[in-house]
Amino acid sequence: MKVKTSELSGAQLDWAVAHIQGYAEGPNGSFWITEDDCVDFKPSTDWAQGGPIIEREKINVRFITPNASTPPCWAYISMESDDFNVEEWGDTPLVAAMRCYVASKLGDEVEIPKEMTNEGTV
Repeated sequence: MKVKTSELSGAQLDWAVAHIQGYAEGPNGSFWITEDDCVDFKPSTDWAQGGPIIEREKINVRFITPNASTPPCWAYISMESDDFNVEEWGDTPLVAAMRCYVASKLGDEVEIPKEMTNEGTV
């Protein structure tokens, strides 16, 4: 099932980031990050996992209050060249940054495994 990158959150967002990283799925929603290391990979909530991606990809953050009727949110902008700009939004810096990372690698929509589209997995 295709999901808009801007709507990815929770397990779906973490799965998309793990997919980009080339991690194989392990048991109970974990991922093999090395041949011997299977971890609970949650870069959208764990700075120890999401932070290195932000640093490596040179993703920049800014806190924005778009207008009086819109709640404040985090925006991330990734500039890879003068003519390439990806901007995503989120309630937290990590969610916004991981959406930006996914959008920069996979585009505006992501094909999510069918089993992740059930209620309660988002």
